[in-house]
Amino acid sequence: MSVITTSKALKELCMRLEKSDYVTVDTEFLRDKTYYSILCLIQIADDNEFHAIDTLAAGIDLTPFYDLMENEKVLKVFHAAKQDIEIFVNMAGVVPKPLFDSQIASMVCGFGDSIGYEKLVMALCNQTLDKSTRFTDWSRRPLTQRQIDYALGDVTHLRVIYKKLAAQLKENGREHWLSEELAHMLDKGSYIIQPVNAWKRIKIRNSNRRFNAIVHKVAQWRETEAQKRNIPRNRVMRDEVLLELSAVRPTHKNALTSVRGLGANFSSSRRGDAIISAIAEAMEMDEVDLPKISRKRPPSQNTDPIVELLKVLLKLVCKRENVAPKLLASADDLEKIAENDVVDVKALYGWRYDIFGKDAIALKNGEVAFAIKDGKIVIFEHK
Repeated sequence: MSVITTSKALKELCMRLEKSDYVTVDTEFLRDKTYYSILCLIQIADDNEFHAIDTLAAGIDLTPFYDLMENEKVLKVFHAAKQDIEIFVNMAGVVPKPLFDSQIASMVCGFGDSIGYEKLVMALCNQTLDKSTRFTDWSRRPLTQRQIDYALGDVTHLRVIYKKLAAQLKENGREHWLSEELAHMLDKGSYIIQPVNAWKRIKIRNSNRRFNAIVHKVAQWRETEAQKRNIPRNRVMRDEVLLELSAVRPTHKNALTSVRGLGANFSSSRRGDAIISAIAEAMEMDEVDLPKISRKRPPSQNTDPIVELLKVLLKLVCKRENVAPKLLASADDLEKIAENDVVDVKALYGWRYDIFGKDAIALKNGEVAFAIKDGKIVIFEHK
């Protein structure tokens, strides 16, 4: 074990690791004061060695690491990889591939919905994690040996977890289930936040289309400003202030002084001009160009009982197949299936259809039923 602090040592490490079948990877980062995560440490291991890469070391070139992440001969193993991949995409435009995510694999293997790493370590490694440095400031140097040991534990335990989950997936014939789940994580575009879509993060409860148009425009400005200044979006403007502006619709900068949460100097700054311009642009939009509001309809009284039966079926199937419910169908999926036999939800395609979807449709059509046998609910064919 060592802490890699030079470009030469990192290049030599990556040259050794590129001969491995797999590497386990984790990161430590900070994001409380910036828009983009500050990558502070990378932990990496294979069967023979494990190291921490000090990404904040003066002059270190991370190119060999990113080249390794794109080397398709080496499997990259993460736990809950999305945040790690987002960092790599924003820093270097890199998505690690091929990919194995132990959180998703554990769901396929029946460990429940989105199991945490600590519980997975306990279940598969029979080890407990040291929590004492969990909330450490990873940007401060020097790092203590305790911090380094804590960080490296994430990749050393992951070696055992990966092997056990991979063996279970192979034994159950579910490797293709995992591949299907991981496919969407390889899309680089899914990790890049486009300001034009920033409004989707905001809980909008107003169905007025003009109100929504203003929310869209102001949210787009806020996201662009946050990215440009590299500060959290709520440091630019909190959601509740953005929604207040969309309701009040000020037409000149002086009116901004009456909006709580904007700050004393906001109205006289260039940001004040930008807000007024964004609101004006939304107010001038033609009616036909205003955002269309898709309001989720509550299940009808006729489908309510069907949804409840589908929930029971889902629970029974998940127990029988030893798979996490979240992986098969969401509550929204069940509502859609209850209303229509032909609907575009994951549960009615591929392996999900084979183990749940076809039974769900059969239940609706009275072709399967439930019964209690030996004190347990069971599914049986009903003709």
